[in-house]
Amino acid sequence: MSLNNLNQRALDALRPLLDDPAGYGVELHKTESKATIIDAGVNTPGSLEAGRIMAEVCLAGLARVEFTDLEINGKSLLGVAVTVAHPKLACMAAQYAGWAFKARDPEGADSYFAMGSGPARAAYAGEEIYAKLNYREDAQVAVLVLETGALPPDWACVKAAEKCGVAPENLYLLTAPTASLAGSVQVAGRIVETGMHKMFELGFDLDKVIAGFGVCPVAPVAKNDLRAIGRTNDAVLYGGKAWYTVKAQDSELEELLPNLPSSSSADYGTSFYQLFKRYDGDFYKIDPMLFSPAQVMVNNLESGRSFEAGKVDMTPVMEEYLS
Repeated sequence: MSLNNLNQRALDALRPLLDDPAGYGVELHKTESKATIIDAGVNTPGSLEAGRIMAEVCLAGLARVEFTDLEINGKSLLGVAVTVAHPKLACMAAQYAGWAFKARDPEGADSYFAMGSGPARAAYAGEEIYAKLNYREDAQVAVLVLETGALPPDWACVKAAEKCGVAPENLYLLTAPTASLAGSVQVAGRIVETGMHKMFELGFDLDKVIAGFGVCPVAPVAKNDLRAIGRTNDAVLYGGKAWYTVKAQDSELEELLPNLPSSSSADYGTSFYQLFKRYDGDFYKIDPMLFSPAQVMVNNLESGRSFEAGKVDMTPVMEEYLS
């Protein structure tokens, strides 16, 4: 299958949930316009396995996500291991949660909002990042992952289909809140993507990244989404490790690496939930350079040298992470 068919790859990865929803603790809904909604945690318990599949769907089927046991600060934590092929496409063109999806009921005052990820973003291509990625997909189907506590109404599905240039019956929306089993797993599955996005923000050419691998704790499910956002971010920022294989000049990597891990940010050292409160609930006041793995390793195929920066240490957040 062509690499220009990310949505079809994602649909193939989604197939287990479509074929056996009850087995994975999810529910399927067909809207009036015939869009398919897969509820993996809004009104259903979901499951760890549904979250693992959700993570692979976000990555357009170009990655393998597996569960693993992590030993961090003397604690045994559930984690995921993520192996990514074609990291630029899988992580940035598909997985990155860059679509602030908004829709309004044409017949009333209702509105709907959710953060969107997955390869439907590449069909929409309305984010500025796609001009820099030099990528857009003319899709026949669209697969959109929504981090949300509310299922999208039909008019929101119609709007999403319109944005992606597909018929509503060819739109698949996979939904789960952050405070759910699937939500916790799919955020942990972004460990390679967070490093890729940091490289992007630092001006590194993502075409030079050949492969990626990462491990990250799966945060215990919190009582609400705000707490869950704190825990899942802490898992990445303090407990996540990512390895990248690149083809670049050593001088580029010597300049890049010190700025790549989360510890390069002035906001490092405080739990994400406490940071959120410090900045009066304004997510955009938090230093954007914080959002990256705790530890990053890079192997350069041009020279054979390896580089490393940061470290895994959940001491500053472990009490809140497990409370």
